Amino acid sequence: MAVKAPNILWVCTDQQRYDTIGALGNPYVSTPNIDNLVAEGVAFTHAYCQSPICTPSRASFLTGMYPNATHAIRNGNDFFPEAYPLVTRTLADIGYDCGLIGKLHLASAYRRVEPRVNDGYRYWQYSHAPRDDWEHGHDYADWVRTRGYILGELNQNPEGVPAELHQTTWCAEKTIEFIREDRDCPWLASVNIYDPHPPFNPPQTHREQYNPAEMPEPLFRNSDLEQQTRLQAVDFQSKVRTPDELDIRSPILPQTPRQEAEAVGARDAKTLIAAYYAMIQLIDEQLGRILETLDETGQRENTVIIFTSDHGETLGDHGLIQKGCRFYEGLVRVPLIFSWQEQFANGLKSDALVELVDKAPTLLELAGLTVPEEMHGKSLLPLLRGEADPNHHRDFVRCEYYDAVDLPDHTFATMYRNERYKLVVYHGHEEGELYDLINDPDEFENLWHVNTKQDIKFELLKQNFDASMLAMDRGSRRVGPM
Repeated sequence: MAVKAPNILWVCTDQQRYDTIGALGNPYVSTPNIDNLVAEGVAFTHAYCQSPICTPSRASFLTGMYPNATHAIRNGNDFFPEAYPLVTRTLADIGYDCGLIGKLHLASAYRRVEPRVNDGYRYWQYSHAPRDDWEHGHDYADWVRTRGYILGELNQNPEGVPAELHQTTWCAEKTIEFIREDRDCPWLASVNIYDPHPPFNPPQTHREQYNPAEMPEPLFRNSDLEQQTRLQAVDFQSKVRTPDELDIRSPILPQTPRQEAEAVGARDAKTLIAAYYAMIQLIDEQLGRILETLDETGQRENTVIIFTSDHGETLGDHGLIQKGCRFYEGLVRVPLIFSWQEQFANGLKSDALVELVDKAPTLLELAGLTVPEEMHGKSLLPLLRGEADPNHHRDFVRCEYYDAVDLPDHTFATMYRNERYKLVVYHGHEEGELYDLINDPDEFENLWHVNTKQDIKFELLKQNFDASMLAMDRGSRRVGPM
């Protein structure tokens, strides 16, 4: 193990967009603790997930490999194939004490506890979602019971689960418990908060701090109705609607009384944005408690802090809510912040194109390990240490979707995005998307069918195909001529 290998606090929210942090330009949401991380660390403003769906995204950034290589390409998998080791397993093998708090979601947890894999976690506090639909093994639900409440009953409260009993708060409690343990080795805490995932049901104490009338409008033009109608055969969890009447019902998630009411009445985008920001505020507050514990225990100086999310949320943009087979910035671009006092750059906001697969090799290098040649991720350490151009890391980023949610079309799609253009190919469909992100950063003008853009489309199609082929799983290493 490297001398003085750092502790690692790895906080990953679920379904949090890139544009939801005060210090990075959002004046509506309250995130003072995340803002402090931005001020004392490195914030990557153009970080992209490798799939807009939970399991393939998480499998990719935990292994440093694209979804096509991990073979964990969809939600609801029976098991995790373990084609490549999780970075937590590798770190545990060299002496890290690894803890999992919250969700893992490498395999299905539908009405049962997710099966463990060779994950390297010694400390295990599991909560896939804030539901109470299995009898045992849901550590969060059990924790709520020790406080004299039943999670299933709290979920029926129109005012939401109280903040002191919320899954976000439980994640902080268990993380603090893990950090305070006595040990003589470095640790890694993988903290996986469920929010700001639907059903957009924050505690009333936080919801009431956000007036929907004061919230920003989603990115929407009437032309989105026609655009999304053309793409309606391509899998997505909602149908296109105007922002004042979004299709918020989920085909998967149970509805709380509040969500039932909103489905009938206040289902406009600004109401949901207010709830979304309220959930993020609670996340920020609980992150603050964790950071205070690092300070109190004298561990902050030797702890790398990562704040990120697995993918984003459409949140009314282009008439859509939730996720599926689309690749708009709000869905595939996420927060990614690193902080390590006196070791990483301070207050650096990097516009470089980076991918979430870049996290695994970064952690390996931090621990003094050599990054495997076949790993798709590319270490961010040179940028974090101020040793490389902060505005360039990759020439392009990729995102993949392989029948990732249980919807009728069973769509396959790929996204290729360079510094100027974004190309989306819906394989097996005539439709696709092409955006000039310099002239059209909000992705309203689809150039796919524009005659004067066919040359650039075909060139990007070739680049996308080349990138997909070079990222394929190549199997075992060659050891002989035949």
